Amino acid sequence: MTIKSVLSKPFAAFAVWQINKWKHNAVNAQNKILKKLIEEAKETAFGKDHHFAEIKTHSDFKAHVPVRDYEGLKPFVDRVVNGEANVLWKGKPLYFAKTSGTTSGVKYIPLSKESMPEHIKAARNAILSYIHETGKADFVNGKMIFLQGSPTLSVKNGINVGRLSGIVAHHVPAYLQKNRLPSYETNCIEDWEQKVDAIVDETIHEDMTLISGIPPWVQMYFDKLSEKAAGKKIADIFKNFSLFIYGGVNFEPYRAKIEQSIGKKIDSIETYPASEGFIAYQDSQKDKGLLLLADAGIFYEFIPADEYYNDTPTRLSLGEVELDTNYALILNTNAGLWAYSIGDTVKFVSKNPYKIVVTGRIKHFISAFGEHVIGEEVEHALLSVANAEQVEITEFTVAPQVAPKMGLPYHEWFVEFSKAPQDLIAFSKKVDAELQKKNIYYFDLIEGNILQPLIIRTLQKDAFVNYMKSEGKLGGQNKVPRLSNDRKLADGLQKYIA
Repeated sequence: MTIKSVLSKPFAAFAVWQINKWKHNAVNAQNKILKKLIEEAKETAFGKDHHFAEIKTHSDFKAHVPVRDYEGLKPFVDRVVNGEANVLWKGKPLYFAKTSGTTSGVKYIPLSKESMPEHIKAARNAILSYIHETGKADFVNGKMIFLQGSPTLSVKNGINVGRLSGIVAHHVPAYLQKNRLPSYETNCIEDWEQKVDAIVDETIHEDMTLISGIPPWVQMYFDKLSEKAAGKKIADIFKNFSLFIYGGVNFEPYRAKIEQSIGKKIDSIETYPASEGFIAYQDSQKDKGLLLLADAGIFYEFIPADEYYNDTPTRLSLGEVELDTNYALILNTNAGLWAYSIGDTVKFVSKNPYKIVVTGRIKHFISAFGEHVIGEEVEHALLSVANAEQVEITEFTVAPQVAPKMGLPYHEWFVEFSKAPQDLIAFSKKVDAELQKKNIYYFDLIEGNILQPLIIRTLQKDAFVNYMKSEGKLGGQNKVPRLSNDRKLADGLQKYIA
């Protein structure tokens, strides 16, 4: 035990004390944030256009500010990108987080001097909450790795631009810098495969105790480590590795393979960071719900997912939500995003405190025949059967086949197995039965002979890695969508069918 691990415990206790001040009074915290956001931005161009000076309540806010996605907010963002001040938020942003949009091309998400510290504080508090609850702090003595995008920044009209994970790398607290890997030079490597190879070389002989990243890319790191170490398990390479932090995708489809690679079960913390704001993190090892950060410069709104495409959907504040309802998440932030649809869907699993699970993307669904199947449902259907039959999944995605050469339309599943089922047809039937249980509309379509049961295509080893590489989307913050309502991804995977 070192002085750092000893001091981390009272530091963690203090952080949790601060969290608890708003954790059980989250609605009040949200009301204060809305008022503060409106007051801070009422003299901006957006605030004047939307009559912020007249807004006193959430009802007023909804009357003046419509829900927009990035495309809808783009005319204002473009003014900020072009160097104009006081447009969406006072002054100019500290950074633009650069992301890839499906319809908008490159997206520039502003990060302000008020919002940037909230990203850092949330990541810190996720770890401190873990220390306080478990009493485990020895991992702070070892080396920590954060698999992330390049920290190299470009400049656009005087404002630094980069990937969120690369920007965050510039704000790692000084007390963590000595423990942090990889080196800055390695982190700057753009080619993901070269970067992971360099990270393996830098870390394989270090005392790695904490590893963080998006699960499929962490798995790639583990595979390369094991290969270099003559097939050793990660727990044998890093004997003190004890904490895995992840976010960006649901961990469950990757859990079995990652735990197999490690060689033992270790504690993990799920986080929900986005370029638009750090939204939630797992504050307890006793449940999987993520604590919604109600006092972090973001005022949240929630639209019932089945109303999202209505002309006038219901917009709820935190105090109005219900448990187990799928909501589209809407953000209002201290970086100047207003009634902004982030594209994610969430469900509340607790209201005291307010905890969520991420259920998917509002645009990632299949509804070729009105079934509106969502990510949470396909993940449950596949994993419940796979776990029961000791089948292991590397990656998967689903798309509709609306015009097959023969027979009825169907949902086509592309699955890369690390341990395949003995009888694929029987396995497919069980997965289809589970999906029918989860989605009544899908059940009706199967029963009514409008759809035939799903068909699983088994993919070659590394199919998804090779596909993402071919699309220039290997590594970093890139993720494979679970569901598509078109055939672009499905057609791209055809050549990888085993």
